[in-house]
Amino acid sequence: MRKPKVCHLMRLYSGKIPTIAADIVHKLVDAGDIETESPAEVELDVEAILKEYLRLDQELTEAAKDLMERRGMSYSQFGRVKRSLAEQKDFGIGEEALTWIVNQLVETFMHSANVEEVFADDLKLRRTMKDILRKHMAIDEDIDLEVRQRIRNMEEGTAAWELEYNKVLEQIKRKRGLGQS
Repeated sequence: MRKPKVCHLMRLYSGKIPTIAADIVHKLVDAGDIETESPAEVELDVEAILKEYLRLDQELTEAAKDLMERRGMSYSQFGRVKRSLAEQKDFGIGEEALTWIVNQLVETFMHSANVEEVFADDLKLRRTMKDILRKHMAIDEDIDLEVRQRIRNMEEGTAAWELEYNKVLEQIKRKRGLGQS
């Protein structure tokens, strides 16, 4: 049996943002990479960056859809159009999303009134944060496999398969408390 192709290996879910922010701050503080008197405030800084990422990603998605509609393009070109728009705005999507998010976080730590001192170099900060983000964002692959297991008797690529895939995907995301992406 062929292993299914997973299109989105990583996705940031809004419901996971507080958990991710807490993980990042606790890991950096515990490792002595940053010093703060108010970890809760730093968590809010991290949450703000993650929420801004989601906002900008949604904005790009809508812009790509609008552009495709105006030009009469097929949905199969959505990924290419969105990637092109992201590059124009110097915004990371896909695997580059991690780099974009981490760059924003490093900048925030350097200029935040809530972070007294940054002891780790940029490379160490980036690596630690990317590992945490990957752990929380890679859940999509697990979900995709679970959905496919549940609908394995349907023919992939059909309209019925797409509808059932999306229905089961939403059920699993709700069950796991992931909410909207």
